[in-house]
Amino acid sequence: MNSVQNQGTALVTGASSGIGAVYAERLAARGFDLLLVARDLERLEAAASKLRAAHGVQVEVLKADLTQKDDVLKLEQRLRSDSSISLLLNNAGVAADGLLANADMDQLERLIQLNVTTVTRLASAAAASFTKAGRGTIINIASVVALFPERFNATYSASKAYVLSLTQSLNAELEGTGVQVQAVLPGVTRTEILERSGIDASQIPADMIMEAGEMVDAALSGLDQGELITIPSLPNASEWEAFMAARHAMAPNLSRSTAATRYK
Repeated sequence: MNSVQNQGTALVTGASSGIGAVYAERLAARGFDLLLVARDLERLEAAASKLRAAHGVQVEVLKADLTQKDDVLKLEQRLRSDSSISLLLNNAGVAADGLLANADMDQLERLIQLNVTTVTRLASAAAASFTKAGRGTIINIASVVALFPERFNATYSASKAYVLSLTQSLNAELEGTGVQVQAVLPGVTRTEILERSGIDASQIPADMIMEAGEMVDAALSGLDQGELITIPSLPNASEWEAFMAARHAMAPNLSRSTAATRYK
């Protein structure tokens, strides 16, 4: 295991529960100091005490509501100014259930702020800071609904498709800088996000729900293998490769001077 000094600090958003809490534990075990960000300060401090005792790393907690721009700007500034931060986990997010036509638009606006705007601002700050340092890792938690939007709520699916696209574009921008980028696309994962979004987990087949620990371990294995896109539950990686190959096959014909003959 590398020393803490070599690993630097991992900034984890949504760190008080679920996927973020598991990542915090796994990254501490890998020797990262931690900057844990969430709204629930009491839970953050309890987690920090356990992590310090178990792994001997430094853990700082920061209470922030990342649907609020002022809190996002403070965290963004920290990313830009703190050269010890070497990993950003963009994990904080919310889901929503129900039809777009009769949705609570204020709720959806908060979802977009957290799942899209905050992720973008933090990724931008990390990209600037990490490029300057010539090293660093940006992990964005997306979702498999980015690939199958018809199966879930329109706004949530669209927000995760944005995270996938952002990651792919950012990776191209950062080529040769020493910065590693990864998008993780979990399926249904057993976390509090299910309850908070009003989804009844008992209505989902048990063989579709992954435990958070298994999901994060798979995601970190994908990171270690240098994957840009990690889909923890996909048994056959060649299916993703075929999907990407089909996309690249279309590329030369996506922008041409004449319309396709079927439209004439």
